[in-house]
Amino acid sequence: MATFAYVGRSKSGAVKKGELVAKSRDEAVDQLRKQSVVVTSLEEKGSKEGFKLSFGNGMTEKDLVVFTRQFGTMINAGLPLIQCLEILSTQSENAALRKAVGEIKGSVEGGSTFSDALRRHPKIFDDLYCNMVNAGEVGGLLDTILGRLSKHIEKAMKLKSQIKSAMVYPAAICGIAAIVITVLMIWVIPVFEKMFKEMSGGKMALPGPTQLVIDMSNFAQGNWYIILGAIVGGVIAFKKYYATPQGRLMVDKIVLKLPVFGDLIRKASVAKFTRTLGTLITSGVPLLEALSICAKTAGNKVIENVLMDARVSISGGKTISEPLAKSEAFPKMVTHMIAVGESTGALDNMLGKIADFYEDEVDAAVTNLTALLEPMMMVFLGVTVGFIVIAMYLPIFTMASAIG
Repeated sequence: MATFAYVGRSKSGAVKKGELVAKSRDEAVDQLRKQSVVVTSLEEKGSKEGFKLSFGNGMTEKDLVVFTRQFGTMINAGLPLIQCLEILSTQSENAALRKAVGEIKGSVEGGSTFSDALRRHPKIFDDLYCNMVNAGEVGGLLDTILGRLSKHIEKAMKLKSQIKSAMVYPAAICGIAAIVITVLMIWVIPVFEKMFKEMSGGKMALPGPTQLVIDMSNFAQGNWYIILGAIVGGVIAFKKYYATPQGRLMVDKIVLKLPVFGDLIRKASVAKFTRTLGTLITSGVPLLEALSICAKTAGNKVIENVLMDARVSISGGKTISEPLAKSEAFPKMVTHMIAVGESTGALDNMLGKIADFYEDEVDAAVTNLTALLEPMMMVFLGVTVGFIVIAMYLPIFTMASAIG
C-alpha cells in the first residue's frame, strides 16, 4: 500500500486536496472517481514524479499519431487486441513507446481493460486519449474512435505548428539584431574610438550620436556581467512568477490583449477548445468530463477558468453558452453558434464547424502576420544598425570637411 497526495475538482468545480492510501496509482484514481473527483494531480508521497500530461523520453506527437492510426487499422481489420499490441510493441521506432506498449499488453493479458492499461502511462497517453478509448471500448467502436483520435492529434499538431511559425520569424530577426548590435558594440566601435583619439590627439569634440554610441559601447564592455545577470535573473523571476496561479492568470490575460499576437492566440485557443470538445462529445465522453479535459489542455489560464465556470454552470442545469457569453475570452459568434448547437441537439457538429472556421482563421492570420512583420522587422534592423554605422562615420565626414 502507498500514500498518494491528490489535487482535483468536484462536480461543482471546487478544488479538492488531500491524501489517500491505495495499492497503486490506478486504484487511487478509481477511488477518487467514485467520489466524483476529477484528478488534476496525483503524486505518491516520497516520489518526485507527478501525474503530468506530457510526453517524455523523446516521445513525439508524430509517433503517437502513427501508433494510433496503425492500431485503428489493425482493429478494423479484425485482429485481436492482444495481437495488435504484440505487433506494435515490436515494430514501433520509438523505444519509449515500444516499452509502454509491451507493458500495456501485459496489463491487458492480466485482465485490465485497454483504457485502464493506457492510464498507467500518463506521460504518453493523456486524459483525452484514455477517455476516448474508454468510450470506444464501451460502445464497441474502438476502431472508429482511434481514427478520430489520430485525426484530432494531427489537427492539433498543425495548429501548434502554425503558432510556432508565427513566433519563429520575429524571434529570429530579434536574435540576429541582438547578435549584430553586440558585435558592433564590443568589437567594432572600440576600434573607431581609438582611431578618432589618435587622429585628433584626444581634442576633437565628437558629434552627439557618435558620443552616445561610444558611451553605450563603454558601458556594455564594462558592465557586461551586470547586463547578462539582469537578463538571466529576469528570465528566472518571470518563470517563477508564471508558475504561480496568480502570475499565470495575469500573464495570460496580458497575452490575450496583445495587438496582433493576442488575436492570433485567441483564435488558436478557440479552435483547440472546439475541436477537442467536439471530438470528445462525438466519441461519447460525458460532457462534464469532456469540459474538464478541455480546461486542462486549454493552454491559457483565462480560457481554463471560463471552461471550469461552464462546467459548474452545466452541473447546475444551465447551458455551456451562458458562461462563455459572459466572458470576453470567446468571440460572440462562437457563443451564438454553440447556443444554436445546444438548442438543436447538434452541438458536436456545430463545434466541428467552429473549429474548421477558426483553424482557417489561424492559417490566414499567420500568413498576414508574416507579411506584416517581415518589412517591419527589416526596417527595425536596418534603422538600428544604420544609426550605429552613420554615428561612427560622422566624425570622418567632419574631418574631411575641415580638411577641404
